[in-house]
Amino acid sequence: MTKPLVVIGLLGPVLDQGRGPPRWERWRPTVAVCQQEDLLVTRFELLHQTRFTTLAEQLQADIATVSPETRIVRNICDMEDPWDFEEVYGCLHDWAMGYPFMPEEEDYLVHITTGSHVAQICLFLLTESRDIPGRLLQTSPPKRGEQSAGGHDIIDLDLSRYDRIAARFQKERDEGLSFLKGGIPTRNVQFNELIDQIERVAIRSRAALLLLGPTGAGKSRLARRIHELKKLRRQVHGELIEVNCATIRGDGAMSTLFGHRKGAFTGATNDRPGLLKTADKGVLFLDEIGELGLDEQAMLLRALEEKRFLPVGSDKEATSDFQLIAGTNRDLQSAVRAGAFREDLLARINLWTFALPALRNRPEDIGPNLEYELNRFAEREGTRVTMNKEACERFLKFAVSSEAAWAGNFRDLNAAVQRMCTLAGSARITVEGVDEEIVRLRSAWRGGKSGVDTSDLESILPAQSITQIDPFDRVQLEFVLRTCRSSRSLSDAGRQLFAASRASKRSSNDADRLRKYLARFGLTWSSVKDEGKDGDRE
Repeated sequence: MTKPLVVIGLLGPVLDQGRGPPRWERWRPTVAVCQQEDLLVTRFELLHQTRFTTLAEQLQADIATVSPETRIVRNICDMEDPWDFEEVYGCLHDWAMGYPFMPEEEDYLVHITTGSHVAQICLFLLTESRDIPGRLLQTSPPKRGEQSAGGHDIIDLDLSRYDRIAARFQKERDEGLSFLKGGIPTRNVQFNELIDQIERVAIRSRAALLLLGPTGAGKSRLARRIHELKKLRRQVHGELIEVNCATIRGDGAMSTLFGHRKGAFTGATNDRPGLLKTADKGVLFLDEIGELGLDEQAMLLRALEEKRFLPVGSDKEATSDFQLIAGTNRDLQSAVRAGAFREDLLARINLWTFALPALRNRPEDIGPNLEYELNRFAEREGTRVTMNKEACERFLKFAVSSEAAWAGNFRDLNAAVQRMCTLAGSARITVEGVDEEIVRLRSAWRGGKSGVDTSDLESILPAQSITQIDPFDRVQLEFVLRTCRSSRSLSDAGRQLFAASRASKRSSNDADRLRKYLARFGLTWSSVKDEGKDGDRE
């Protein structure tokens, strides 16, 4: 059974006007709605201002003549200025919020042919947002010489009904996500969800973004991608200005960020605009923002809030309208508590905060990023270097193991690929080349005290045996080996390692306990103690 049809429309003081019998010779949109042969209007909700009540009454009588089955309900909607967007939208929104819509029982059409252009836009927005749960109705006058009520078109704003449009928007969204990821088909669910959130915020907001994450996690690259995406969408027109705040600490920080006037200080021979001014209409990326001094933080806060700041040595303020992206690997909340970072600045920049995960927390993404780095090398050097299957499997097995610290995150991966590509013979990375790189990475991470330190283990156990020991047991075994090598005898080492047990008299033979512990890993006191050259042979 067809549901009753309700039309919602504004009275058109110009188009709907007409007096005396000649009015029937004019095309009047509101009346024409009820003259459409394939539209059976049950009720017409006519919105009008009080001063047009007489015209509304005339339209009500005329509609009763051409469509006696249509009931006219007149709704007073007063607005002083029909071209004031805020006033018109507020008036129509209030009416919609108070109207008892019943979409399960009635169908609604929103007539957008009458009223000011501002009113028509407002009705469109209220329908698109589903505040008015209906479809749009557009009427048109008859062709010249025709005697008819004209025509009409019904537009459904539910884009899910339009496969081609929906597919286009989905494609654009997917392209935006791929763009932010650099075209890398990442597989980590949490990371992909994070990029999805960043993409939605980046194209809808000009508020500051705060990117958290360890060094090398990709904050700078993501900031560049965000800027490029916004520029493609014509949301920014200026350039991306990048600066690592750790490099501008000291007296030059103010000048670098906010500029200076000629003669402001010794050596200031020319005016300098500063990075904030250079970023006008664009994006300013302040990496390691936690390294900024408190004075610079105060100036930055004012620039963000008022888009104004005072260059060094100037008595005239400069202006700049930029979007800020900040990056840090520091805990800014702790810095606030320590008095090293302004609480009001943190409140201003952490509306949208995104924490980028370390590479070791995205093991499933190492494969796609390995391929990405190989492609980058080819583009940069003009030489395509490949990896044979065995080499690729060997590298990925190591890369996702607990032994791989990835202390520098993607910087480590980029460096590893560059080294393997550069040293590859015949433009092909082999298993031998991978093994050499694994040795280099282990050495680098060991020197940086990153991950599980296996230096003592490597001196007495083969690498294959080490990889078969759980990380928890490795840490414990490393401590035992260091204690043994610093002790004069097996008994002395046992006394240090089992001091608590001895105090509670749970065991008295510390040397035997230690001997049995070492045996679990195929070790003896002699093999541990400098290969049996020194110490007691208990």
